[in-house]
Amino acid sequence: MVVDKMNHDIGQRIAQGLARIGIAQRQQAWAAGSERNLTPTQAQMLSQLASAGPLRLKELAAQLAITPATASDSVRVLVEKKLVSKKAAATDRRAVELGLTAAGRREAKRVAQWPDFLVQAIDVLSMEDRAAFLRGLVKMIATLQERGEIPVTRMCSSCKFFRPHVYRDVNQPHHCDFVDAPFGDGGLQTDCPDHDAAPEARRRELLQVFVNGQPATS
Repeated sequence: MVVDKMNHDIGQRIAQGLARIGIAQRQQAWAAGSERNLTPTQAQMLSQLASAGPLRLKELAAQLAITPATASDSVRVLVEKKLVSKKAAATDRRAVELGLTAAGRREAKRVAQWPDFLVQAIDVLSMEDRAAFLRGLVKMIATLQERGEIPVTRMCSSCKFFRPHVYRDVNQPHHCDFVDAPFGDGGLQTDCPDHDAAPEARRRELLQVFVNGQPATS
């Protein structure tokens, strides 16, 4: 009972700490956005389109966990600012895809620099602490994704190329089939451009193996 209470208390303190970081992120996003006349949602859209490529409105809304109506309002403004363009989808000419203009790509690069204050704070951690922190974050994000509480993103834990804990080497226990190479927790990706989503059943298996540290069966 004492151990359970201690674990619960630590969990609450971690959640409180993450909430404080979230507040700092929102403050920074609004401060930086006001300089560019962008809202945090509009900035996130530019970043998402820069990393994921052209997307349909519903896809973009789903990836940012916002309603299509909210997404539509923000997209309208970004189109007016000539940061986002609309064009017929390559696979369905009746559908519309959203993409970045040249100005939008430049703005997306500037937006990507907004979280630098967090990177500077993370720099105080040792390499071992960073790897452990990243591993913990990936586990938390993947668990929330499987519960349907946040959108599924292009992380190792949901990729068909990921094979967790297949090696005894504690520094490089995982394997990526895409590059055919082992890697450690510090190499875990949270938004990989080479990500290929695993089927749902396999994704759940990968998460269980990754979280529990058990050797993969395939």
